[in-house]
Amino acid sequence: MKRTDYISWDEYFMGVAILASMRSKDPGTQVGACIVNTDNKIVSTGYNGFPYGCSDDEYPWQREGEWRDTKYPYVVHAEMNAILNAHGISLKDATLYVGLFPCNECAKAIIQSGIREVVYLSDKYAEQDSFKISRKMLTSAGVKLRHLDTDIQSLTIDFCKK
Repeated sequence: MKRTDYISWDEYFMGVAILASMRSKDPGTQVGACIVNTDNKIVSTGYNGFPYGCSDDEYPWQREGEWRDTKYPYVVHAEMNAILNAHGISLKDATLYVGLFPCNECAKAIIQSGIREVVYLSDKYAEQDSFKISRKMLTSAGVKLRHLDTDIQSLTIDFCKK
């Protein structure tokens, strides 16, 4: 008899996105993304961080202060990194799993790349303009938006399990 306590596809792919977020060096917000094609194959992952060649020891991680002295003009969001990390693989009709609802800049890239569904865990910035704009653009472009509802509180990765 097969086991019955396995995770769903949604939980699996969101788990990969959460694992990717653990690579982020941002002290305040760690976000990961996982892009899956229509065959349930992972085609790319990403997390929020600085572009290649921009040292995370030389650029700011601050959230406040002069705009140029904060992380905001420099950090590449998880969704954008996942799209760029696909390196030309078609994302047409793919699903993006992400820990945090996408901002308006990422929404543009999601739409242009052909991704047709966004599954997210948190929408904590829903009342900010950039996220209202994002939701409007994604919806009008026909991108399905879905909050992941799960009873799972945590997943454990055990490197010592045999």
